Amino acid sequence: MITSTKNSTTIITGLTTAIAASLCCIAPLLTVVGGATGMISSFSWIEPFRPHFVGLTIFVFAFAWYQKLRPQKQADCACEVGNKQSFLQSKTLLSIVTVLAFAMILFPYYAEAFYKKPQQAQGITLETAGYKQAVFTISGMTCEGCTDHVNSKITTVKGVINYQTSYDKAISTVKFDGSKTTIDSIAAAINSTGYRVVSQTMVKN
Repeated sequence: MITSTKNSTTIITGLTTAIAASLCCIAPLLTVVGGATGMISSFSWIEPFRPHFVGLTIFVFAFAWYQKLRPQKQADCACEVGNKQSFLQSKTLLSIVTVLAFAMILFPYYAEAFYKKPQQAQGITLETAGYKQAVFTISGMTCEGCTDHVNSKITTVKGVINYQTSYDKAISTVKFDGSKTTIDSIAAAINSTGYRVVSQTMVKN
């Protein structure tokens, strides 16, 4: 019973730290599914601690597998001892949770697969009368999944021609038709994702 409890605690700890390591990137996807946009800014503070959570997850699962694979001491008696383990003590459960945990850790690298790729208009230049360009500084973006989430909202604004968003630079550069939309409308669309536009600047043609 004690061993089973230890195994359960180790598995829960490892899975929790794995989820925490990528929660800042998982949250945007949850907003797409559940619409709870406010949660994004609440979890963005986790990003600086991501390497620590990843390291802790690796340590926890390395320890769990060491405990599972190390040779067991044999009892000093001739009696038959039942060796059948419960599912909570099995390698099968540990394998499943290990794969799940590392899928969580790697989530930022494949998060973009969950977002529909928005289409951008081609062959339109800023020299065309009425077209403008603006740069938005955005707080809260921490991974490529955040970038895809912002882009998916920008593309819903009627009149947007082109855009380029970078989470590491914390900016989005948007070209748009000034007769169909405004810089404030684009900023509102970005803010609707849960990230926050901290500044917006028009760029002269």
